[in-house]
Amino acid sequence: MTHPTLDRIQQLRAELAPGDTTPALVTALADGTAPLSAVAELAAQQHRIISSDRRSLLLLATRCADRPLGAWFATLAEGESAALRTLPALAAACGLDDRAVAARAPLPGCQAYPAYLAWLALNSRPPAAAVAMVANFAAWGGYCATIARALRRRHGFSDEACAFFDFFAQPSSGLEQQAADALGPEPLDEPTLAAAREYGLLLQAYEQLFWRTLTD
Repeated sequence: MTHPTLDRIQQLRAELAPGDTTPALVTALADGTAPLSAVAELAAQQHRIISSDRRSLLLLATRCADRPLGAWFATLAEGESAALRTLPALAAACGLDDRAVAARAPLPGCQAYPAYLAWLALNSRPPAAAVAMVANFAAWGGYCATIARALRRRHGFSDEACAFFDFFAQPSSGLEQQAADALGPEPLDEPTLAAAREYGLLLQAYEQLFWRTLTD
């Protein structure tokens, strides 16, 4: 039995997929040419990003607290909390303690994504935001899987040190199904789909900016 909403999410994921274009930093980590300092910067920037994204997701959950979608956003926020707990081990493996992570300045190109997610938390159509976000998860998860393999192979990182990337490398199909179930069996209307496409394109652009900033 087909699920119209899940079909739409998968179609948008395919439309937004970066194709064969892999961020240069991910490629460099995979072939061993990227310095470990780039991973340290990633860990520091992600500490700010995840802390912000968690609050944004909780706000989205509050905006639709009387609907199943509210619980879906709340579940994502719990996931951000879990991911945040894995960051100290990654930072430590790169030579950073908690104080050093906190002292790292925010890089504008890295922080554009969470800033836009905060805008979505305040201004978006929550159903469209959900579709846009889940449609972008697959690419991010693929990058994380590549980095986890590279850090184990090239730098001998432990499972604990790679737990951040392992967490996000899990298949996104389950979250897509959960989002579709939360949105309900009725097909999404055209204004919601149009908004989801707009949000998704910007989220993708800001994620690519994140990687370019780390590369630079």
